[in-house]
Amino acid sequence: MNETSHVSSQFDEDLANLRTHVLQMGGLVETQVSAAIDAYSTGEVSSVKAIVETDRKVNELEKAIDDDCAHLIAKRQPTASDLRLVLGISKIVTDLERAGDEAKKIAKGVRRIYENGHMPVQYGIGVRHIAEAALVMVRQSLDAFARMDSKLAETVIYADRDVDTEFKSIMRQLITHMMEDPRTITTSIDIIWISRAIERIGDHAKNIAEHVIFVVEGRDIRHPGKKGGSAQ
Repeated sequence: MNETSHVSSQFDEDLANLRTHVLQMGGLVETQVSAAIDAYSTGEVSSVKAIVETDRKVNELEKAIDDDCAHLIAKRQPTASDLRLVLGISKIVTDLERAGDEAKKIAKGVRRIYENGHMPVQYGIGVRHIAEAALVMVRQSLDAFARMDSKLAETVIYADRDVDTEFKSIMRQLITHMMEDPRTITTSIDIIWISRAIERIGDHAKNIAEHVIFVVEGRDIRHPGKKGGSAQ
């Protein structure tokens, strides 16, 4: 193997390792979100500590991946699609880290509700449904990244509209609860914050899907309505 081939082989290995670490981070975030959703339904507030601990691991991975991206750009000076991949990864890990933060907010909100002696599921609103929809978005966005599948990424982007619509419906229901019975205000506000965190997780999954499309096709679709170019 000549020097050029060796360098190219090492670069491919570096990129493969980067992708593996992103998927590892994504798996941790997916676990966080799933555990937070389960805690909402079951009241297993003991899981909150584990969710917070997982968040620390997610933060450490974000820093490590960011460092690897910076090192790779400085050392290898990638161009075209390889550069898009590195830049896309840098953006994806930011959204993953923020989704993990939202899962932590959900868990802490659930703990407050149950420690105050309330049962959020008694409100009969679709928090569990919107949460499961957001979790599917996270899974599909990671799958789209793993397979570099822009079509699946588009599916995630469209799904975000339904999550946003459901979030608005939950808000209206909770406002009605508070107006009809002021005793529900404290718990209703906690559920609003939980629902908002779920909606934000959906937003981050959508962002990841948009980054995947940028990596695969060179199209930046983050700001619809603006004329954008395509990378080569």
